[in-house]
Amino acid sequence: MAIRVIDTDVWSYIYKSRDEGKLYQPHLFGNILVISFQTQAELIRWALSASWSPRRRQPLELRLGKYVVEYSSYALSLHWAEVMESARRNGRPIVAADAWIAATALYLGAPLITHNKTDFVGVDGLAVISEA
Repeated sequence: MAIRVIDTDVWSYIYKSRDEGKLYQPHLFGNILVISFQTQAELIRWALSASWSPRRRQPLELRLGKYVVEYSSYALSLHWAEVMESARRNGRPIVAADAWIAATALYLGAPLITHNKTDFVGVDGLAVISEA
């Protein structure tokens, strides 16, 4: 079993049973699936911004519970800073939220599975799996 870090977009495609999500199933099956605390926060915000009731949020929260969540630490924060600087130096600035997700993958030494590969182009050393 290998570790795979799942970006928010791929996670939501799978959750919504969208066709794009099906493209990523071979990359997920049989692996340890990790999301960044940033992805967890984005998904919770998604439900809140849509005014989901606690009852409607329950399936989302149950599904989130099936993933390993990597929380912030000093080591992860160091990787985040390195991601931000790497992208800046490479002329491809990255938004802070995406930098946390990329930092999670780098910290764990795992590829990032994303449908938005261009968001991560400037990050040195990041292995990206994308079907986009």
